[in-house]
Amino acid sequence: MYVEEETSKGGSSKEYKRSRSWSRYPPGPTSLPFLGTILQVNFYNPHLSFNQLSKKFGNVFSLQYFWTNVVVLNGYEAVKDALVQKAEDFADRPYFPRYEHLGYNKCCEGLIISRYGPAWREQRRFALSTLKNFGMGKKSLENQISQEAGFLCSAFSCKEGHSFDPLFLIKKAVSNVIYSLTFGERFDYDDEKFQRLVEIFQQAMKEETGFLPQLLNEVPFLLRIPGVPQKVFQYQRASMSLVDEILNKHKETWESTHIKDFTDAFLQEVEKTKEGVETSFTYENLRLVAVDLFSAGTETSTTTLCWAVLYMLLHPEVQRKVHEEIDKVIGRDRSPNMLDQANMPYTNAVIHEIQRYGDILPIGLPHMTYQDTELQGFFIPKDETFWEKPHQFYPEHFLDADGQFVKREAFLPFSAGRRMCLGEQLARMELFLFFTSLLQCFTFQLNRQENVIHDKSSEGKRKDKERIDQVLCESWIPGCLVFLHSLPEEVKGSIVGSEDFLMMLRKMHQPRHHVQNLGS
Repeated sequence: MYVEEETSKGGSSKEYKRSRSWSRYPPGPTSLPFLGTILQVNFYNPHLSFNQLSKKFGNVFSLQYFWTNVVVLNGYEAVKDALVQKAEDFADRPYFPRYEHLGYNKCCEGLIISRYGPAWREQRRFALSTLKNFGMGKKSLENQISQEAGFLCSAFSCKEGHSFDPLFLIKKAVSNVIYSLTFGERFDYDDEKFQRLVEIFQQAMKEETGFLPQLLNEVPFLLRIPGVPQKVFQYQRASMSLVDEILNKHKETWESTHIKDFTDAFLQEVEKTKEGVETSFTYENLRLVAVDLFSAGTETSTTTLCWAVLYMLLHPEVQRKVHEEIDKVIGRDRSPNMLDQANMPYTNAVIHEIQRYGDILPIGLPHMTYQDTELQGFFIPKDETFWEKPHQFYPEHFLDADGQFVKREAFLPFSAGRRMCLGEQLARMELFLFFTSLLQCFTFQLNRQENVIHDKSSEGKRKDKERIDQVLCESWIPGCLVFLHSLPEEVKGSIVGSEDFLMMLRKMHQPRHHVQNLGS
């Protein structure tokens, strides 16, 4: 986690530090003129740079990105102190000039990167209550996710005998859930409009990585150069254009007596707004809130499920135990539901360990101090290990001596404090239902003849996980081949719900299907 100091904007590092007690400011590497310490950070994998710097400077250290002073927090105690004990002090977000070309500005901030204040509070309250009204955390949404899990399993089954990349199938399943909540519609996986939407948002996320976005954020006058935003952020701009098309359609069909999704509810609030009254309920802000919900609701769960399949490939002994628990608790006659979770401690532990070890947001979103504050007196605490085997995939991290599930306080995949993820309930439901549905229907196996991926994480070597990270980022799993055993043509050629699909399997007394990784 890293924190920008609000008082540091617009002034030099020396002036800033002179205004405070130098001895109490967190230590850090020596800054270069103008550049600061920005060359010491790998912006494709900043967490690796932060980890190395923490070994020298401790769990609380400082950096300088051009004119901006940044404090990096490592370790559970430091992060908990900032996000929980001093939640309001660290609840702000820095301003991101690079998003101005998409419509973000100081009066229109969306939801995720909104500054801490009345507009953010208004939007967060509205989002939580509205998503709850449309099923978040309720049985109705559980049924919808279960049905989507059935579509996903059926789509996997249609790949019999063909090598394929499962990433986009998983992304389409997860996207359909948040899309239906936000825009009131779901798509078949082969729908051209849907494929275009998913692919554009996928490319837009890639435009967030690397040094250039950080440079444009810290030196925003570069964005004024004609053609720079269009060339550097072409997919982000394309994603906004797609959202504009969707919202224009909603405006044309909107009826105040028939509110069917989040967008309709937001438009209703826009209609209620009186002229001259300051509010965050504007059409311009709806564009940004809708993008925030869809992108955040898709990317994190998709990436976690991709890690889940990868870890099942690499750890067949873990996969076998999950299969055994699924067969014992759920069987083959019905699809999983959230009531099963309480009776499946090992599967629950595996899902939590996937989130911990996959570490899909290793530094989280940046925070900014809302007011002057202290953090542990800027004392650098001794590092503390909260995990028995931190550099291994080890589901037992979340099991007690009796094999029962135990949640650890150092487990913070959804952040904590005022800015914790508002979609946590949705994400937990998706991860459990999608994961158990896939493992109920399939076995994932590496092709031992191809000898492509070697997992040596059991030796506790962090570098092996870093190498797997790189493989995943490039192409996720290079290719999978689905082996099905005499599956009927009507199942191969159509998308069916999970209940129908599982009933067919049960009637045929089929062994579990096998999904085999081929390598590249």
